[in-house]
Amino acid sequence: MASDAANVRHARREDVPAILQLIRELADYEHELDSVEATEAKLLETIAFAPSPSPSPSPSDSCTSTNRDGLPHQQTETEPTSPSKPARCLVLTTPAGSPAGIALYFYNYSTWRARPGIYLEDLFVRQSERGKGYGKRLLVELAREVVAMRGGRLEWSVLKWNEPSIKFYESIGAKMMSEWVGMRVDGEGLGRLAALLD
Repeated sequence: MASDAANVRHARREDVPAILQLIRELADYEHELDSVEATEAKLLETIAFAPSPSPSPSPSDSCTSTNRDGLPHQQTETEPTSPSKPARCLVLTTPAGSPAGIALYFYNYSTWRARPGIYLEDLFVRQSERGKGYGKRLLVELAREVVAMRGGRLEWSVLKWNEPSIKFYESIGAKMMSEWVGMRVDGEGLGRLAALLD
C-alpha cells in the first residue's frame, strides 16, 4: 500500500505528548517499558523543534517543492541543534492527521570521509499502522536530508532478535555491520569514567 497521503514533518512542541506515547509504545515492543526515563519536559529540553504553524504563514516558514515522485516535499526551518538539544524528530501522521510514527535522529560525522551524516536513534511505526509504507517513508525523508547536506551515510542499530525489522532494512538496501560491536558507558559507569584520572 502507498503512503502518499501520509504527512511527514519535523516535530513541533505540541507534538511532544504524542512523541512520548510513541516512545513508550516502542519500549513496550522491545520489552523495555520500565527503562523509559523520558518525560515531556525532558523531550522539550532536548529536541530541536520546528515552529508551530502561524495563522498566516510567511514564505520563510517553510518551502514546499515537488520531489521525484511528484509529491510535495516540505522543508521547514527548525531550531538549531546544540550539545544540550542534539536531537531532531520527524513525525508521520496518517491521512486523518493521527500520529502514526516517528524517527528520532541526530547528526554524526565520518572521520575517514570527512562528511556529516545522520544517526537514526529510533524509528517506530504504530503496530496498527504497519504495512502501509510508513517506515519506508520516514527512512526516505532521512536519506533525502543526508543527500541534501552532502552527507556520507545514514546509520542506525537494530536489536538482533528483531528479524522483521532486519529483513525490512535489508530490503531497502541497508547492510548489516557485523564486523562492528556497539560499546556504551552509562549510569554509574559514566561517572566512574569521568573521574578516572582525578
